[in-house]
Amino acid sequence: MKNTLTRPLLLTTALASSLGLYSLTSRPDAVTADPNNAGLKLPAGFGALVVAETGGRARHLAVTPQGNIYVKLNRPKDGKGILELKPNATGKATVAGGFGSYGGTGIYAKGGYLYASSDEDVYRYKLDAIGEVTNPTQPEKIVSGLLNRGEHESKSIVLDNAGNLYVNIGAYSNSCQVKDREKGSMGRQNCPILDSAGGIWQFRADKAGQTYGSGTRYATGLRNVVGLDWNTQNNQLFVMQHGRDQLHDIFPDMYTTKQSAELPAECLYEITKGANAGWPFLYYNGLTHQKILAPEYGGDGKKLADPKYLEPAAAYPAHTAPDGLLFYTGTMFPEKYRNGAFIAFHGSWNRAPEPQKGYYVVFQPFKNGKPSGPWEVFADNFAGSPEKVASGRADHKPCGLAQGPDGSLYVSDDKAGTIYRIMYTKK
Repeated sequence: MKNTLTRPLLLTTALASSLGLYSLTSRPDAVTADPNNAGLKLPAGFGALVVAETGGRARHLAVTPQGNIYVKLNRPKDGKGILELKPNATGKATVAGGFGSYGGTGIYAKGGYLYASSDEDVYRYKLDAIGEVTNPTQPEKIVSGLLNRGEHESKSIVLDNAGNLYVNIGAYSNSCQVKDREKGSMGRQNCPILDSAGGIWQFRADKAGQTYGSGTRYATGLRNVVGLDWNTQNNQLFVMQHGRDQLHDIFPDMYTTKQSAELPAECLYEITKGANAGWPFLYYNGLTHQKILAPEYGGDGKKLADPKYLEPAAAYPAHTAPDGLLFYTGTMFPEKYRNGAFIAFHGSWNRAPEPQKGYYVVFQPFKNGKPSGPWEVFADNFAGSPEKVASGRADHKPCGLAQGPDGSLYVSDDKAGTIYRIMYTKK
């Protein structure tokens, strides 16, 4: 995989094309949308193409400054948990190789390195001058032994601009009951799960050999975070929490099936060191815009939670599973998108008998580093039809988001393994 050229060159057209850089740097106009926009519904002026079909459960993805695409698979395919995709002049890509025998979710490129996570460890790979991994079989193990109890086990990762690595440690529980997800079971006193999970842990990005115990619990009270990103405009971590499930199933005398489908909201949080978002002691009612005391801890659906807990920065429909978060810093899209957030919603499974929801990418406007104004659906129809959305039988489930060097938006699909690229095409 490593390119052996060691001295600077002026790339010829043929060489650029062979390296997969031609479409991204030399001839951007050669990349055109598919005639059907890859089956997606997009705002006017946007187009999309299917970059590749990986055939695996594509979780998060990273695009290097040179345009190489790295995709993290939930489970290894042919023994490879990370796929390398090389675009050609049309923007389509082929799987050029793979490495990493582990499954997982997290992958992130920054500072000349590619970081990737299994459900227990975080690895680092060196990238060369053309964005290719130089040590595919011998990565540095940055962190080992992260907690994995088989529920909310994925380890999403992001880096800040000061050499820190942030890792989600999801809670191995729905709502910290004595008996998880059992009808009428109350919450465990003080929720001991929070000592080791249910938050964001911070490590050094450049230090090999770190262990779970050597990390810093940066934030707590977060049930499970899959989508997270660093907002460079205000130098702040933002995360998307997966809200708790089964209010009606566990407390049928307190919540109707409709209430259980509409509560709680999926929440965007602005995180500072020491922040506490309040799980499992509360949930956020996005309809009334209130933090509600959880029924496992004495709530009745109306009692307000302790105001000491973090207020969401924004809220979205319940059970839609936000799995990707990206702050857009490119110049391809119109100005309204600059520094705003794209969020990939994987889709619900537990809103029945109400229709299922999600399976889309939304845009949340930001101003001066804060959410500003209502969110809007940006890319839709990943599921294939409204009927497939309602039934929860989606053809594709958006999961990861990445920004290309030209400002394109890449989206991964956790169902069929499709990789999409969304561009602004209006001249």
